[in-house]
Amino acid sequence: CGFFMLIKLTSDSLSYSKVTELVLDNCRSSNGEIEGLNDSFKELEFLSMANVELTSLAKLPTLSKLRKLELSDNIISGGLEVLAERCPNLTYLNLSGNKIKDLGTVEALQNLKNLKSLDLFNCEITNLEDYRDSIFELLQQITYLDGFDQEDNEAPDSEDDDDEEGDEDDDDEDEDEAGPPGEYEEEDDEDDGGSDLGEGEEEEEVGLSYLMKEEIQDEDDDDDYVEEGGDEEEEAEGIRGEKRKRDPEDEGEEEDD
Repeated sequence: CGFFMLIKLTSDSLSYSKVTELVLDNCRSSNGEIEGLNDSFKELEFLSMANVELTSLAKLPTLSKLRKLELSDNIISGGLEVLAERCPNLTYLNLSGNKIKDLGTVEALQNLKNLKSLDLFNCEITNLEDYRDSIFELLQQITYLDGFDQEDNEAPDSEDDDDEEGDEDDDDEDEDEAGPPGEYEEEDDEDDGGSDLGEGEEEEEVGLSYLMKEEIQDEDDDDDYVEEGGDEEEEAEGIRGEKRKRDPEDEGEEEDD
């Protein structure tokens, strides 16, 4: 629609009963009024007509499901009572950059009981003394004025909220891709089995080395045993030698006798 200098909607061009969002920004209204927008848009929840040179809302159709209405940068100076009559469920209204000058004009918005956020930025009314306090007192149903509440806390950005929801969905998808916990448990069991096998191999190596040491010690013991046996044999031979030496003497003594 932004490519056209003049927008005119006709009832026979499309079926509008399922349209929930409609953006007509930077198009041109017909003599400052809405033309072609009718009650066929019964499901419409978001309507944006920024910078379309609107001067009046008199031809605005009944849009009972409309929640958000963007009318910034137009030439609207009054006639806001139409909004409560035809769009009673509005929660967000942007009138920034229009020709609204006094509190009397805004007073017509008191009948929008569901209105939570109102934007009058760059309207002449913002130059009034105690402008913010006066608006909050006049429209007690609203929470945010020009993007801030009475304590100067900024209104949450709906796009940021959507991003956060998207991040949560991504986190859920990541958890699903990670697989059930049972897979990790099986992998852990396999790792434990591998570590047990490694310990067994180490024990086997230790056992072999220990046996080899025992064999070496046994050989040393055998050598010691042989040496000890040799000493005994030498002692035995010495004794026998002494006996042989003594025997002739003993024999000589017997002969003398």
